[in-house]
Amino acid sequence: MRHLKAGRKFGRTSAHRKALFRNLVQALIQRERISTTLAKAKELRGKVEKTITLGKKGTLHARRQAFKLAPAKEVVRKVFGPLAERYANRPGGYTRIIRIGHRKGDDAPMAFIELVDRDGESKAPSKGGKTAPEKEAKGTKPKVTEKKKAEPKAKESAPKKTKAPADKKKSDSKKETTKKDKPEDKKK
Repeated sequence: MRHLKAGRKFGRTSAHRKALFRNLVQALIQRERISTTLAKAKELRGKVEKTITLGKKGTLHARRQAFKLAPAKEVVRKVFGPLAERYANRPGGYTRIIRIGHRKGDDAPMAFIELVDRDGESKAPSKGGKTAPEKEAKGTKPKVTEKKKAEPKAKESAPKKTKAPADKKKSDSKKETTKKDKPEDKKK
């Protein structure tokens, strides 16, 4: 029987599990919404809520305890600054878990875990994954207009012939300076 044995093991050693949740706490506080498995999201909820409650206390001791759960200065600053102000009147329940279906590879149940009352909050997340602002933030390139496409083509055709002699002049000047420097070094 597992009486009083709280917490999931996730098939990891205690050090690996501790590192996993430190990373998840940091990611959730920085991004305010992450996608993970349902079991990890349920375990993560308590750790994040504890961290935000420490931020609301605002004491030095609370700050040092928060560094245990999220050892990154910018994360702790955010917890003790904007998040503490945002949740000052809320007695708890700072996170929400939204189930998003099953992962394609291993059929694991997936979920979004997010902070409630966040800026730019979307009411209905898409079932397929990330929302449009998150896709743009991940590094997708914005659409190029027709004007920008036309300009590089005009530049490519004409100046190629003129650039080649200029490059030779630059390389010749570099060689001359190195030849001059070498005899001076030998005199010293």
